[in-house]
Amino acid sequence: MTSCTITSAPGKVLVTGGYLVLEQAFWGCVVSTSSRFYTIIQAQSKPNHISVHSPQFEQADWTYVVTDDFKLKAVTLDSANKFVETALSFTLQLMVEKQGVGKVQEVLKTGLDITIVGDNDFYSQRPQLQAKNLSNTAEALASLDPFCSTHATLATVHKTGLGSSAALITSLVAGLLLHFGMIEDVTSEMSKRWIHNVAQFIHCFAQGKVGSGFDVSSAVWGSHLYKRFNPAILKPIMDEQVDSKLLLDTLHVDNTEWDNQVVPFNLPPGFDLVLADIDAGSHTPTLVSKVLNWKKTKPEEASLLWTELNECNSKVEARFRNLIRLSEQSPEEYKSTIELCSSRLFYQWSSAEGQVAVELLDLHDEFDRVRSLLRKMGELSDVPIEPKEQTQLLEACMQVPGVVMAGVPGAGGYDAIFCIVISERAKRDVRALWKSWKELSVGPLLSEADSNGITSPQTNQIPGLSRFIL
Repeated sequence: MTSCTITSAPGKVLVTGGYLVLEQAFWGCVVSTSSRFYTIIQAQSKPNHISVHSPQFEQADWTYVVTDDFKLKAVTLDSANKFVETALSFTLQLMVEKQGVGKVQEVLKTGLDITIVGDNDFYSQRPQLQAKNLSNTAEALASLDPFCSTHATLATVHKTGLGSSAALITSLVAGLLLHFGMIEDVTSEMSKRWIHNVAQFIHCFAQGKVGSGFDVSSAVWGSHLYKRFNPAILKPIMDEQVDSKLLLDTLHVDNTEWDNQVVPFNLPPGFDLVLADIDAGSHTPTLVSKVLNWKKTKPEEASLLWTELNECNSKVEARFRNLIRLSEQSPEEYKSTIELCSSRLFYQWSSAEGQVAVELLDLHDEFDRVRSLLRKMGELSDVPIEPKEQTQLLEACMQVPGVVMAGVPGAGGYDAIFCIVISERAKRDVRALWKSWKELSVGPLLSEADSNGITSPQTNQIPGLSRFIL
């Protein structure tokens, strides 16, 4: 055990595999972001007390007493946080079963003071910008303090869809396992599997359902190709009164029933992600349930479309891999072609010579096909996966030189878009387009692609984090 434990987990963008990742037959391509959640765990003066603070929110301090039988008893009754309480309760139960009563009691002697913060991009910063009389630009966002106040409660805050609950749970679970000594680090594959299995269960339990799990998976492993675990593994333990031995046996890294698949993935050199928050908002569970209802009532129609969509997703992933291979085999040709194409529109790339330009154009074309199939699925299921307003915006983004692809992440809807670009200039030009766009209120996020998953950083590595250290 250390006196101060810091753990951090990234947000995510699902580039391909929306809806399909719900089934074990299909892969999804998830890119993790530079925006991250941080959990800081320190000792406090009250034995067996756990204080949790989320300083970016109003009414977001919770205190618990750990009883003699390691149950959580809330001291603050005016507000609750199901995600935090679920994480604390089950992780304590698991650690007592795995490590024994004595080890857990030893750490609890000094109590725990836990602070959880997320980078500004996880929440819409429009209220802060308006209060400071600033326009919604990347420059204005960069001028805000790190981990700034949302001036909202957890219930009223506008999220940007980067996977805040999964990143929060994953960083908190990792912090607890590390602080109590159940894992020695967060970098070994064994530690990551512990963090994944525990966080996956807790996230599902707190949400009241077993989702696809790609968001927790990317919070642990960073960018990767993902194939989900069999949801049946969690069914026996989705119970508040679950037996401790059953809980440990199910979540144990030696349990071979965990059949999730993770294949490392990176964007090719010179590629980056640009994200926008759109002030409209979609309720993801509603979109998903309507699509699944269509799939249930029209199984043949859905199966044909999902099979074709999966083939197109696979082709997109293959193009990415081919470009990485070419960057390693012919680095000079790769670099010069990317530089040339970064100043041209996608349909002009065919005039460039060499295989790199061929793969680049094919990547655009394959993703364009993915988008058309997602729109078709939206029409058949009567779900706004890529609404017309988004289509117009995405097509405008594709008219910016150096933009390779533009789409709606994950389940789609009105609340976000992403672009993948091959130059800093393309990034600036896309953001300039968003600023001038009149049909929707489009705000940039500062997040970039960052393939790192769970980490345990030092305080001085993260600007603004030191103010939360006691």
